[in-house]
Amino acid sequence: MSIPSGARAAAPGIPEAIHRRRWVILVVLMFSLLIVVLDNSILNVAVKTIASPAPTGLGATQSQLEWAINAYTLVFAGLLFTAGLLGDRIGRKKVLLFGILLFGTGSALAALSGSPAQLITWRALMGFGAAFVMPATLAVLMNVFEREEQPRAIGIWAGSVGVAIAIGPITGGVLLEHFWWGSIFLVNVPVVIVALIAMMLLVPESKDPSPGRIDPLGVVLSIVGLVLLVYGIIRGGQLADFTDPVVLASSIGGLLVLAGFVWHEKRSSHPAIDIGYFKEPSFAAAVAAIALVFFALMGVTFFSAFYMQSVRGWSALQSGLMLLPLAATQMIFAPRARLLVDRFGARATCTAGMLLVAAGLASFALFDDTTPVWVICLLFFVQGTGMAHVMTPVTVSVMQALPREKAGSGSAVNNTFRQVGGALGVAVLGSVLSTVYRGGIEGHLGEVPAGAREAAGESIEATLGIADRMGPAGAPLIASAHDAFLKAMHVTATGSAAVALLGALVVALFLPGKPAAAPGPGAADGAAAPVGENRPGGRAVR
Repeated sequence: MSIPSGARAAAPGIPEAIHRRRWVILVVLMFSLLIVVLDNSILNVAVKTIASPAPTGLGATQSQLEWAINAYTLVFAGLLFTAGLLGDRIGRKKVLLFGILLFGTGSALAALSGSPAQLITWRALMGFGAAFVMPATLAVLMNVFEREEQPRAIGIWAGSVGVAIAIGPITGGVLLEHFWWGSIFLVNVPVVIVALIAMMLLVPESKDPSPGRIDPLGVVLSIVGLVLLVYGIIRGGQLADFTDPVVLASSIGGLLVLAGFVWHEKRSSHPAIDIGYFKEPSFAAAVAAIALVFFALMGVTFFSAFYMQSVRGWSALQSGLMLLPLAATQMIFAPRARLLVDRFGARATCTAGMLLVAAGLASFALFDDTTPVWVICLLFFVQGTGMAHVMTPVTVSVMQALPREKAGSGSAVNNTFRQVGGALGVAVLGSVLSTVYRGGIEGHLGEVPAGAREAAGESIEATLGIADRMGPAGAPLIASAHDAFLKAMHVTATGSAAVALLGALVVALFLPGKPAAAPGPGAADGAAAPVGENRPGGRAVR
């Protein structure tokens, strides 16, 4: 049925006053999402400063620094699914306000930390708050936009995620050049205050009108399973050894608990999420693509940071600026990806996007310590363009597969797979990078004191630190470290490109193709549906 120009489709549940301010609401949601995602990457540029003795830093050890980063990730990933369910039940605005307030409180306390232990604690609190913010923003979006506008709005939402990840190092670099290390957290506080006020004034409340009984066992199983799995992934990356008993016990235990969660949900009369959605190939493929594209995104930002800072010698700010093409393409192309989907279909658009991602990752295998800057910028442009044309269509597929009143559950699934994929990207690619690097540098550590050889082989940063303390005698070791890292990066890039190719195969096989032509004026209502309208099991939109 065609809609007259200037009119909007009838949509019970979206009052006219909310519809008129929908784009302003989206800006508020993006504002909230930006600081949460940005802070997840901003700490990486401050680790050297925080490791410095007081008063410059906190004198944190390598293990403490890792936990300052991972405490956030672990709590965030473990609670994402539960937070989405609570939003559907008690109200997405309430959950959003609670999450952003908790995140702001944790940020202020983290900035004032007097020890590494305090910093780890407050980072965990920030992750707790962030887990309630991310799924709620997407769930609110689905409840203030009409169905035909949702792909565009989701594209802008997805673009803001990519921008935040890319500009985190830039923001951190600027703050650290002018202020003390705590400024990377304290800067969140005024932003949180503005976001809270804007949310209270502009964002409408929404929730599932018939949520049914709560599923406490399902909630507990989802939290325990995700925490165990993500911990195993993180720990395996830290040790560069996924066969370690603790890693195996945690990872396998997490998978078993999640398998129990699925078994329970399939048999529950009031499941936390309908597992039947995953039987639909297009839905399952979209979820898998989200995980794979974030595997690639977090992987490339991980090893490119070492390449630019440790091998090329650029500062944190300069390295962050190199990621601007990645951020720009996310914001430019993600909102417009729907146009290609309309013309060519989700399958062709996402397949082409994943192939661009794979090409970008594979290009790292050709880099050396003299690769021109413009080539690196072009690579990030290609990488960002590919990701933009994957993230928007697959997110739309996931979110439009569920009824609007279950938007929190859909967002929880979307963001949980996104986070697990990102954690896997850093852990797996980091493990490969570390293992290959150690194998390449061990033969060049003969001049290093015996007590320091083990530490010197852990990473390029450790090797360069030892070489610096050796003075002029360490110059050959620096050259060897650069060579060993480049070889390790080439192997890692090739492996990550293979994962992206796997993602291309998944979306090519299972995502829907080009939408059927729109029915004529006399066609029966519902005779044809555009891409994304299909419902697993024939479920209705509303």
